[in-house]
Amino acid sequence: MRLTPDVDLLGRFWARVTATVPVLPTEVLLGAAAAAALLVLSPTLWRTTRHAVTIAHEGAHGLVALAAGRRLSGIRLHSDTSGLTLSAGRPTGIGMVLTCAAGYTGPGLFGLGAAALLATGHAVGLLWALLVLLALLLVQIRNWYGLWSVLVTGGVVFAATWWLPPDGQAAFAALATWFLLLAAPRTVIELQTSRRHRGAPHSDADQLAGLTHLPGLVWVGVFLVVDVGALALGAWWLLG
Repeated sequence: MRLTPDVDLLGRFWARVTATVPVLPTEVLLGAAAAAALLVLSPTLWRTTRHAVTIAHEGAHGLVALAAGRRLSGIRLHSDTSGLTLSAGRPTGIGMVLTCAAGYTGPGLFGLGAAALLATGHAVGLLWALLVLLALLLVQIRNWYGLWSVLVTGGVVFAATWWLPPDGQAAFAALATWFLLLAAPRTVIELQTSRRHRGAPHSDADQLAGLTHLPGLVWVGVFLVVDVGALALGAWWLLG
């Protein structure tokens, strides 16, 4: 049976998305880790790159809210790297707890999932998965800055996917993976710093404290354990 042009094109696209590339050499992976650490630890660069973590943070809130049966009302991303995800449903209960807890653990768990794909040679599939997630997030954005932020991030990922050779795509995927894994713990440390100076009275940790009657500091500890655990396991998968 002869395939139509559309089916043939779809088949070639699927073959490209699911194609595997050789696992990157250790020195390339370490170089990507060093570059990601620079993006996270440099105060100047962090002011810009932190927007990508906010996208992952709010996207995790939205994804878990939908999975918990809540109705997503919209997501806003702000120029100060803060964000807001609104969902409708029961104001208490396990669904609300999981939704609140998803934000600070989301970037680390996304990074862990990315490490799993990268370690099995699916760097191209990883980049396309990121594009799909960004596209799904885009339809929920409710402010102009958030729209611009997601479009720019998606444009960078698309450019890497479309124009870089396979080795370059794998290196870019490694950089993105290390960035998520390393950035997640830093945001938790920043959260606790703000809480200590009473600059985040309505933070996710404090909302969880009201929902569960566990102190906010306990939830900060939970966030940090999850993110550091994701970093350790992701590093083991990539380098071990």
